[in-house]
Amino acid sequence: MKQFIKDSFKKAMPLFLGLGMAIVLFFIIFRYNGLHSGFNRIIVILKPFIYGGVMAYLLKTPYNWIEKKLIGLLSEKRAGLVRILSVIIVMVLSLAVIYVLLSMVIPALARSVISIAREIPPALTRFEVMISEYTTNNQVLDNYIDEAINSFKTNGVDWLRSNILPSLQGMMGGFVSKFGSLFGVLYNLLIGIIICVYLLLGKTKLGRQARMVVYSVFKRETADKILDEFTFIDKTFVGFFGGKILDSAVVGLICYIFALIMQFAFGLKNAVLISVIVGVTNIIPFFGPYIGEVITALIILIDSPVNCVIFLIFLILLQQFDGNFLGPMLLSESVGLSGFWVLFSITIFGGIFGIVGILVGVPIFAVIYDLMRRWVYRRLKKHEITEYLPVQKEGSNKNTK
Repeated sequence: MKQFIKDSFKKAMPLFLGLGMAIVLFFIIFRYNGLHSGFNRIIVILKPFIYGGVMAYLLKTPYNWIEKKLIGLLSEKRAGLVRILSVIIVMVLSLAVIYVLLSMVIPALARSVISIAREIPPALTRFEVMISEYTTNNQVLDNYIDEAINSFKTNGVDWLRSNILPSLQGMMGGFVSKFGSLFGVLYNLLIGIIICVYLLLGKTKLGRQARMVVYSVFKRETADKILDEFTFIDKTFVGFFGGKILDSAVVGLICYIFALIMQFAFGLKNAVLISVIVGVTNIIPFFGPYIGEVITALIILIDSPVNCVIFLIFLILLQQFDGNFLGPMLLSESVGLSGFWVLFSITIFGGIFGIVGILVGVPIFAVIYDLMRRWVYRRLKKHEITEYLPVQKEGSNKNTK
């Protein structure tokens, strides 16, 4: 009887799974708005845990390094004290680094923005003089410009009343709501820091509990494969973000050194602002360097077209150096995707998840790509088709992508 029930359950399980997937698909198609709003509400509720998890994951590598050093100085018997000291040290160092960077960058950024605001009126005056010089001997073009100016003077006031003033009122209302949401963000960050501390302190226990759950659900062979896959995912994400942040910091520093040289040699302004923009936008895969080039070119163009051309040439050379030497050296084989798949992952995940998708799309797709690659290789081996399989290197556990 028990064997009959067990056999019936095994035969009915695929049917129940198919029915469940059909129900889920129905709700996704016909109840998308409700599911989307419910999902967003869950995300809002879990934001402190998301912030804390992200911070704990980013601090995991320095925390492990500090913990290892402290265990060498003290002893494994005092593991609790070592964990507490490691958390305190990594949190203090992180806050100190953030404070130093902000105290150095924010005043310089403020001065740069004020300088740009002061340069705009003279730049417009120079542009007006240049236009008048070109139109002095061209009566047709001069008439077009005079007509445009007169049309603006006639319709400008009505346009300001009908479009600009309502927009300003909406901006004031949006500012109030954003100001209120700022407190929400600060609150979530504060709770997230507390959660981050708890996660770092209980990292070993939480990892052990997760492994216990996996081994209790799956057979040992399957559980080992699952844990190996999570290890690969962790290695991919840590390698990508760690290498990308270091790569962007080096690019920003090189850009700042060159901007200082141009500041003394050609009078370039806003060196800090330009370097920060180049470094920050370089974190975004593929499109980031181009975005940084356009923004910095517009900033420099306000002051000097010659400096703009010189700096653009430097940025192109820096981009080639980063793409062909610095980036591959720092990122090594953390993702191993070709340029086409990088562009594909950014487009797909960026279109679905926005800026977050652009940042995390490449490592996520690298994991999906690796799973698909190994599945294809297993199927090829099963069908005894070996000409498409890569040549195994001695001592390598994973195939190259």
